[in-house]
Amino acid sequence: MSDVYQRFREICLSLPETREVFVEAWGHPTFRVGQNLKMFASCSPPDAERLSLGMKVDKAHQQALVQTDARFSVAAYVGKHGWVDFDASGAVEWDLVRELVVESYCLNAPKRLARQVAP
Repeated sequence: MSDVYQRFREICLSLPETREVFVEAWGHPTFRVGQNLKMFASCSPPDAERLSLGMKVDKAHQQALVQTDARFSVAAYVGKHGWVDFDASGAVEWDLVRELVVESYCLNAPKRLARQVAP
């Protein structure tokens, strides 16, 4: 299991009422919140040759990230909802990843949970 996956997993699971759900049909883990298990983060399979991390951000933030940082791309299938993919095969700025995970969590979590972690 890669160090990148482990660190990403720790960040996601540190947020209130989250759990990891492996989706067989997709072949990779997702991170979900609340009783409805709303997805707020995902990543490529932990043993993938090239790791990528996925989070949902505000649409304006999505465009800013994609236009200013080559490590970001609009996610396939769910990009229209603000999801980005982050290429984690190189150096990873963990403070940035944590900020994006928290943003995604706050966009997807029930309000009572989002208030607990909102900056």
